[in-house]
Formats: sequence, structure tokens, C-alpha cells
Amino acid sequence: MNSIVFAGNILNDVVKTIPTWPEKGRLVQITSLTRAVGGSVCNTGVDLKTLDPSLRVAALGKVGDDDAGAFVTGFLAERGLDVSRVARVPGVPTTFTDVMTVSGTGERTFFNMHGADSALVPDDVDVSALDCDIFHLGYILLLDGLDAPDAEYGTQAARLLARVQAAGIKTSLDLVSEQSDRFTRIVRPALRHCDYVIVNELEAAAATGLPAADATGRVTAASLRALAEAVLALGVKEQVVVHSPEMSVSVDRAGAFAAVPSLDLPDGWIAGSVGAGDAFCAGMLYSIMKGMSAEEGLRLASCAAACNLAAPDSVSGARSLAETRSLDSRFPRKSHV
Repeated sequence: MNSIVFAGNILNDVVKTIPTWPEKGRLVQITSLTRAVGGSVCNTGVDLKTLDPSLRVAALGKVGDDDAGAFVTGFLAERGLDVSRVARVPGVPTTFTDVMTVSGTGERTFFNMHGADSALVPDDVDVSALDCDIFHLGYILLLDGLDAPDAEYGTQAARLLARVQAAGIKTSLDLVSEQSDRFTRIVRPALRHCDYVIVNELEAAAATGLPAADATGRVTAASLRALAEAVLALGVKEQVVVHSPEMSVSVDRAGAFAAVPSLDLPDGWIAGSVGAGDAFCAGMLYSIMKGMSAEEGLRLASCAAACNLAAPDSVSGARSLAETRSLDSRFPRKSHV
């Protein structure tokens, strides 16, 4: 495999760094401001292309016919992504997010406005023209057009993924960590038409109804394995990966299981955590495309996430394959839990 299309959420992030989160009604100073791309398509696409520039990486979705849309498409094109499938929509703003990041901890809070990408629907995707090995969709729960109900498939996203699979293309899915009761209604129909699902422990818990932690409140290999197996049981064809700050696990349709602890990063390493899950996803997708073992993939993916954590925005921490892998020998792994 050497080609992939990233479809879905495309936006402009404005990352604002603050020293602490203020109490309600109080003021806090913004110490820095950075404009960056954001969303699943931009973050995962740029991370993967940076990891291996030889891959054919394309973006698919909608942005506004505005300054933010021009910034996002220009940024992606400069980094080698094919943006010919990104439509510019007049009269609708490019989706954007204000990302409030607390310095020192990397904790972030998002204020999002839905824009052009919310109007993406299955008929916007010419499946017959998709010249790729993998079609990755993210993030459902933020894509109003694809989250809409469908009488036959459950949701429009499920309809789109079914069409792509029918064309012989592997499908991959990522979610957003939304606090809502929509997971069962919107996520589960899409899972039945996915070959690969790469999500964090909170998203897996919301989709399955299982707890992310064990009875003692700890996230363990056993608790993550139970989540991954439950997601797989909802209809995923090949592999489910669940990642958390402590560790990541993989299960596949053949029953194989792998678990890898996260890197134990030094104090001061984390500049921001926005896009860390996307970086992990990029590393895992690379491993799938190159036929690596699940354990190799989890190790690479955790290193990609660690690279991301060293930067305040979603993509500037991305590094080459060699640089990313070097973190595995630079830092120890956390103890198994």
C-alpha cells in the first residue's frame, strides 16, 4: 500500500497558550497565539506525509471560499498533499477551532464552530475516482452531513464507507472525544463498514458502553483489550486499536492481541496535546500500509504521538520516520499497568 485519502474534518486552528485555566468570570492573559491547520484530514494527513514523503496522500472535504480556506489548502499543498478533492464553498466559513492550551501541562480546551466541512455528504465523493489503498474518514460526530440519518445504512457516513468498501478500498475511521449520548446512534452504524478503527479509550468506551478503566479506576492492558474487542464485535472487519496516555493495544479479527506502554517523557517535553491522537493514528496507518506487526505499529504510533506533544499546535511536531523512531531508544517506556 502506498496511497491514502483522508476525508472529513478540515479546519483552521487558532492555538492560544495560557498560564492557567481561569475561574468563571475571571481574566487570564494569552501568552502566545499560533495559527495552524486542524482536524482529522489536516493533522493525520500532514503527519503521515512527513513520516514518509514517498506516500501518495490526498485530502478530501470542504472549506469556505475565505482566507482560512486559502490558508488551509495552501498549507496542505506546500507539504505535498493532493488538495484537488477539497472544494471551496462560497458563503460558508471554513470550520475553525480556538484551542486554549495551558502551558506546562499541555491540557487543552476546544471552542469549535462548524462550517463548510459540515456539509460534506456521500454524493460529494466520487468513489469511482478514488485511486487509493485506504480511505480514512474522520471525525464523525463533527460532520453534520455524514452524521445525518440514513434509512438503509443508519447514517450517511455508513453509506459512504459501504460504497468505498464495495469499490475494493480499505476503510479506516477516527472519532472525536465528544461528551454526548450520540455515540450509539451515529458511531455504531459506521463501524460495520470499517476495516480499521483507531480511537482513544474515551471514544471506545462511549461507543461500546464499557468502562475505560478497571474496578480500581486504572486504565490497564486488560481494560483496553476489553474495549478493543467490544469495538471489533460491532462489525469492524480487520483491526481495532485503542490508545490512551498509559498505553495502546491492538486486536484483530484473527484474535491476535498486542499491547505497548507509552513513552515515559521527561518533564517539560509536553508543549501541547492538540493533534496527539491524530499523530498516533498516522503512525498506525503507516504501519498498516507497510505490513508491520501490530506491536511495531503501536511502538511507532506512540513515538509519533510523542513527537506531536513537543509542539503547541497539531502538526509542527511531525518528524521523519527515522527521527520519529529514534524516540524509542531515547526514552524509556512506562511500566506495564
